[in-house]
Amino acid sequence: MNVSIKKLIYKNSFTLNSYEQLKQLYYKYFIGDVRLIKKRFKERLGREVNLENPVNYNDKLQWLKLNWQNPVAKECADKFQVREYVKKTIGTEYLNELYGVYDSVEEININALPNSFVLKGSHGSGYNIVCKDKRTMKWNEEYKKMRKWLKTNYYLGSREWVYKDINPKIICEKFIEQDDGEELRDYRFFCFNGEPKFITVDFSITDKKRTRRNLYDLKWNLMNQEISYPKELTIKVNKPNKLDEMIKLSKKLSSGFPHARVDFYYIKEKVIFGEITFFHQSGMGKIKPLEFEEEMGSWLNLPDANK
Repeated sequence: MNVSIKKLIYKNSFTLNSYEQLKQLYYKYFIGDVRLIKKRFKERLGREVNLENPVNYNDKLQWLKLNWQNPVAKECADKFQVREYVKKTIGTEYLNELYGVYDSVEEININALPNSFVLKGSHGSGYNIVCKDKRTMKWNEEYKKMRKWLKTNYYLGSREWVYKDINPKIICEKFIEQDDGEELRDYRFFCFNGEPKFITVDFSITDKKRTRRNLYDLKWNLMNQEISYPKELTIKVNKPNKLDEMIKLSKKLSSGFPHARVDFYYIKEKVIFGEITFFHQSGMGKIKPLEFEEEMGSWLNLPDANK
């Protein structure tokens, strides 16, 4: 093995039999931002990314990864710190109940928690454990999963700089259910320069079904376009009674950012904040038709580099 690699492994306290740790090491020291973005983009979307003169939505998100910085965006990307931003911007009444915040897995006392809850990693995307009944969970496996989260710098694999310096934590929040007995629905508002343009409704993954995603305009008309996942046409999603309120809230939370996706849940006529995302699917979601990706790109006005 190359001597320099051996030194880096020793420096980072990595074990040679840990593939994930070695992958993190490679991402950190041996592949630059532009090279990784180009490689991942081509693998995911089957075309070259345009970083010099981006037009399409996904290309512009890659440009933002490399050329845009905003300290408030870093706060918003942190699943724990964003609660303070929401509190200041729209109020605490929109926050889900918080049960605990932990720096390590060992701090989590399952016995002290209610029977159902959700555990999330503060420092990335997809770090979620949904516990409907803690008595049926295989906690040794879940602890192993969370320890892996805490050792991972999500930025290294995606180059989404908002995650780079987040202090990793595990947060525990109240488990929420859709009041009509259907799958939990995630209402996502795609905002461009503080203006929401359309909404997606994501249906939670179940044992029988994969993620499905419907697109709606701001008047709640079902759109024909798709982003990564097929439509869910067997479940009728009624226009939320508080849609106008959610639109206003998304405007406030996305103000000052060139692009942000603002997520809410809508449970028993109550709007609950989910998260704010700046690089939807890391800027590599498959959008159909291509003309819609071009239209989305036209909505995204890029700021001056590194502003």
